[in-house]
Amino acid sequence: MLISRLDASPSSTPSSRSKANRLRTGETKNRGSRRVIAIDTGTIAALREHRRRQNEERLMAGDAWATLDLVFTNAIGDPVNPATFTRWTKQQATQAGVPPLTPHDAARHGWATLALTAGVPPKVVQERLGHSSISITMDRYSHVIEGMDRAAAEAVAALIEHSSG
Repeated sequence: MLISRLDASPSSTPSSRSKANRLRTGETKNRGSRRVIAIDTGTIAALREHRRRQNEERLMAGDAWATLDLVFTNAIGDPVNPATFTRWTKQQATQAGVPPLTPHDAARHGWATLALTAGVPPKVVQERLGHSSISITMDRYSHVIEGMDRAAAEAVAALIEHSSG
């Protein structure tokens, strides 16, 4: 996501991908990858604060600042090297006492697991992740749903007891 495109339509918002420690920017992999997803107000506030700090860095860097307008950059506006970002993410995970995770695992799989655990319908999770079918989502995250089986049984039983009582 480009920082200046926070409120843009998905068709005009280029994405970035990393492969073999090289960053590529451009359109999404395919048309189905373009989608609008809601962002919570806390994240929007954090992104706006990040943009404010980044604008200060831009002023300090002057003409040396890269004109790519990215969200995550180094001190002169160039893209952060994907290997550097991966190393930093793994260090943060280790310091937090959790297994070292890649940025992809931490962001994408972490979000999906938390969403399903919070009771977000699997169809919504599928659409936000951009999976082409619900079966992909269910196959990948069924372990989360299985762990919620007892809670679901108790919740439905409580409804039945309440309505018959």
